[in-house]
Amino acid sequence: MSEAPAPAPQRQPRRMATNMPTELVRSFVAIVDAGSMAQATEAIFLTQSALSLQMKRLEDLLQQKLFRRDGRALTLTAAGEDLLVRARQFLALNDQIVQSMGQGFDPEPIHLGMTQDYADTILPGVLARFHHAHPRARLRLHVGGTMDLLDLYDRSKLDIVLGFGRHAERGDAELVEVAQTRMIWLGNQIHADSVEVPLVLLEPPCQFRNAVLTTLQNAGREHRILLETPHLPGLRAALKSGLGASARTTGYAAAAGLPVMASGSLPSLPDLPTILLKRRGISEAADDLAELLVQETRDNQE
Repeated sequence: MSEAPAPAPQRQPRRMATNMPTELVRSFVAIVDAGSMAQATEAIFLTQSALSLQMKRLEDLLQQKLFRRDGRALTLTAAGEDLLVRARQFLALNDQIVQSMGQGFDPEPIHLGMTQDYADTILPGVLARFHHAHPRARLRLHVGGTMDLLDLYDRSKLDIVLGFGRHAERGDAELVEVAQTRMIWLGNQIHADSVEVPLVLLEPPCQFRNAVLTTLQNAGREHRILLETPHLPGLRAALKSGLGASARTTGYAAAAGLPVMASGSLPSLPDLPTILLKRRGISEAADDLAELLVQETRDNQE
């Protein structure tokens, strides 16, 4: 009688490999390089609370404490020091692979439209942070009046619009009122004492023009338009020359070096809504860009 075959040895289940999320490692290095989580927010597209949650996830993943508090500063533990060396190598290899394998990848450009006020104030910071998060993303920027930008949006020429005023919602878009933006009077102080206030204004349609004319009419102040122009460079030149008074945002006035009239010199202007219009179904990079615009706009309100 033949012997029964010996049972086959049982295979031990393979232990699942632990994956290191690149975004956690990149944030870890950014915090170390910046010196704190608060400073790291200036270099990476995340809030301080989001960075803190990421570091907790990373520590849970590695089962190691990476930071310790030294007063108000963060310092690395021994495990953190060890990770930092490996993290830099890990990110360098990741970036090398993406760069070498992705040479043929040419993403569709994101079409962004914004008013000159924001192009001259928040845009540099937004572009720096966006490029850090999406180094291969392409942008096409249109700067102009809100109504012109909305017209381009309606003709499918723009994906995102940052502008002023209250506008009808569109079925294919998300419309967010980002902030109530303060308008101020600009120009030489002597114009406030004029019997007939001289004005330099943008051509219609213009939210600022409407606010200036309505405010003066409601207050019973006589006024006359000395100069109209379709573009902000012409308005800036007129204001710097002392030709007349106008209105714009505080941020734009500071960025353009325009003369600001003392508070109360002329009737108070209303606040102006800042709106962001974003097409639904746009790319993740475009969504991130829209969120950055919202954050920077709100952070720069006075």
